[in-house]
Amino acid sequence: MNISELNELDFQDMGNWPMPAKALGVAVMCIVILFAGYWFDTKDQLSELERAEQQERKLKAQFKSNAKKAANIVLYKQQMVDMKQSFGAMLKQLPSETEVAELLVDVSQTGLASGLEFDLFKVDSEVPLEFYAELPIRIRVTGNYHEFGSFVSGVAALPRIVTLHDFSISKEKEGDKLVMEATAKTYRYIDEDIEDTAAAGGAK
Repeated sequence: MNISELNELDFQDMGNWPMPAKALGVAVMCIVILFAGYWFDTKDQLSELERAEQQERKLKAQFKSNAKKAANIVLYKQQMVDMKQSFGAMLKQLPSETEVAELLVDVSQTGLASGLEFDLFKVDSEVPLEFYAELPIRIRVTGNYHEFGSFVSGVAALPRIVTLHDFSISKEKEGDKLVMEATAKTYRYIDEDIEDTAAAGGAK
């Protein structure tokens, strides 16, 4: 079948077409139908399938993460218990309001026991922070390096938390001894319930 025969085909009488023309026409129609089906239906289904596969991968990743957490839940709970116990132990090292005075005596006695002479021991105003209050104590003592070291070790060994800051050591203007200036800080746990009760009582 040649080009001239194709031009002579009657599209209104396709039943009388030669067999090669019929085969070609059927093939073209199949291609058109397949393309239309893909364009109007299959393409959207493939896009939906791709989105579903992405969602599946995301859900699998979430499942693995949750499964890992679930497998370690006992360990996490034990860690929380340990953290609470550790936090409670640290809070016990913070003096209450009634113990602060005793702690100040302990600090001064530690200095005297180390052989130091106190030239200044001044308690500054308490500084409230998040859940505790900071009480700075400015000190100036006279002694030697050995006595300073003994004092610092003694303060570190106190059962309550006391930290030393802003060290400054200089020689006496008159004499052979050394002068150490520092700020000792102790900390008081702020019990919100107690603070609220005290505030309410003061308001009355």
